[in-house]
Amino acid sequence: MRVLLTGYDSRGGVEPLVALAVRLRELGAEVRVCAPPDEEFAERLAGVGVPMVPVGQSVRRLTTGATPPSPGGVPQRAAALIASYFDTVAAAAEGCDVLLASGLLPAAAGARSVAEKLNVPYVYASFQPITLPSPHHPPHPRPGRPFPPDVTDNLALWDLDAQSANALFGEALNTQRASNGLPPVDDVRDHAFTERPWLATDPLLGPWHEPTDLDVVQTGAWLLPDERPLPADLAAFLEAGTPPVYVGFGSMPMHGSRGAGHAAIEAVRAQGRRALVSSGWADLDLSDDRDDCFAVGEVNHQALFRRVAAVVHHGGAGTTTTAAWAGAPQVVVPQQAVDQTYWADRVAELGIGVAHAGPTPTFASLSAALGSALTPQTRARAIAVAGTIRTDGALVAAKLLLDGVG
Repeated sequence: MRVLLTGYDSRGGVEPLVALAVRLRELGAEVRVCAPPDEEFAERLAGVGVPMVPVGQSVRRLTTGATPPSPGGVPQRAAALIASYFDTVAAAAEGCDVLLASGLLPAAAGARSVAEKLNVPYVYASFQPITLPSPHHPPHPRPGRPFPPDVTDNLALWDLDAQSANALFGEALNTQRASNGLPPVDDVRDHAFTERPWLATDPLLGPWHEPTDLDVVQTGAWLLPDERPLPADLAAFLEAGTPPVYVGFGSMPMHGSRGAGHAAIEAVRAQGRRALVSSGWADLDLSDDRDDCFAVGEVNHQALFRRVAAVVHHGGAGTTTTAAWAGAPQVVVPQQAVDQTYWADRVAELGIGVAHAGPTPTFASLSAALGSALTPQTRARAIAVAGTIRTDGALVAAKLLLDGVG
């Protein structure tokens, strides 16, 4: 059985594919992953022995470049991405028995069309509930296409979202389909998502609410136990004092990163705590050389988060789930309003941390948030929720994928 997994996304969207690929291989499947050509993605997949086929341009370069991507350029960037899928992914999918796509909509639409061209079964997987159409939540406006202020009904907003997706991506997708002998599609979003999308989130942390028009298959989050030891110098820092507060914003080019990073360190110190600072794509750094702060790079978050007092982060699905699994209280500082605000709200609703208002933390705002996150009550609730997090999601998805094809 040959399986192709595709995802044009940041690290948080590639990591679940790593977990699924490993579980599929354990069940006897031959697996490869199409992902952006960022070096860290290639290294991560090589580390678990899964072949990677690079597709599209570097996500890190796109998001952290000197000139931020403009809403007006979305159709052009999407057209290039879709074209690369018809080229690179189509070649990688030759001889495959099933294709699973995740990540950005235009990429998933390209993947679905490639599967159609090759007559290969196709599955779409989302790593957050709110990007799937539902009467229980509204869509987030697509770049450069705000919703009319007088439209508040969720289903009406989802209809507008479908129109926006067609306006942004329809021409590019149908141009490629025509050149490959495929008929046009009149609904890009529903074409990519299908009527039976998969939802790879924990049922408590990211629940799906029925009824909807979709037959959603919720597998649980796709997690892979990380056995890597912590670096010796980091382990020594952890052992030298009380549990520190971790501050990191993953693959986000954080707003005002230098000042915000320094404010975070001072807010942690004001709580009488030590700080761990992850540079990430925001290039956070230490504000001074005092011995109560330590800088970390690529590291085993599963092991680290079990040894910290709290995790201050951007609200990506992967970081939120890992921190919840570790039982660490969280302060979520969303850097974009699509899924990160959702995860911040879920953390607050579950009582396992605090949702920070706005993307730019200050000393005062983070001090207040940490004051709540570091209470014994929040710690106890976080530990209780940690015991409910499902860890078999990737295996469930792997078995479903193979059973559906076999």
